[in-house]
This record gives sequence, structure tokens and C-alpha cells, in this order.
Amino acid sequence: MSNRKLSDDRMKSKQDIKREYRERQKPAGVFQVKNMANGKALLGSSLNLEGPLNSHKFMLTIGKHRNEALQKDWDTFGEDKFVFEILEVVKVKDDPNFNLADELTLLEQIWIEKLQPFSERGYNVERNIRQA
Repeated sequence: MSNRKLSDDRMKSKQDIKREYRERQKPAGVFQVKNMANGKALLGSSLNLEGPLNSHKFMLTIGKHRNEALQKDWDTFGEDKFVFEILEVVKVKDDPNFNLADELTLLEQIWIEKLQPFSERGYNVERNIRQA
């Protein structure tokens, strides 16, 4: 990296850095919270994957997750038996007809069909897995 690039980076204000962070493209896709002890998973999706993954972990850690079965297993098996993973990210296409939400809906359907994360196989209670 050149010295000029370093000095340019240092000259950015905190507001500039925050603005760039907010404006960057956030990944949309499908994720799971998987219990490695029993194989059950909570399947989810979002137009911004970072938010829900952090939220699920935080709520489980403080013992306040809205999914009672998931919270119970977290309390029983412990944090080290769970993995938080992104299963697939929507590939953004340079096409004027591209619709991110529609592409995410398609991925959701594929992963729901593949994993069937309901009853004994998972923690999902409904087919709508989209989160904010």
C-alpha cells in the first residue's frame, strides 16, 4: 500500500467511515443456527445477514430468545454446541430487472425444501423465515 493511500485513509473522519459502512452493500441470504448435539436447526433469511445472526446469538446468550425450544436446547447443551452459519448469499446481478427480494424468496424456498427445519428436524414453526 502506498504512503499516499495510508495518509488518505487517516484523513477520513469518523463520520465518513460510519457513512461508508452504512452505505455499503449488505449481503442478503439464508442462514442457520444449528445445534450440533442433536442436528436441529433454525433456518432464517434476511436482506441484511449481519443483523439477524448477531441478534440470535445475543438473545440466546442473555436467555431471552423468542423460540422457546431453541433457547431450552441452548441452555441444556451450551453455546459451544451451536454454530451460526451463512448457507447461501444472493448473487447480485447487473440487470435492470434484478430484484433482490425475489431472489431471496427463491433461495428461501430451496433451503426450506432441502432442510425441512420443522418439528423434530428443526426449530422453525412456520414457513416464513424472512427476518429484518
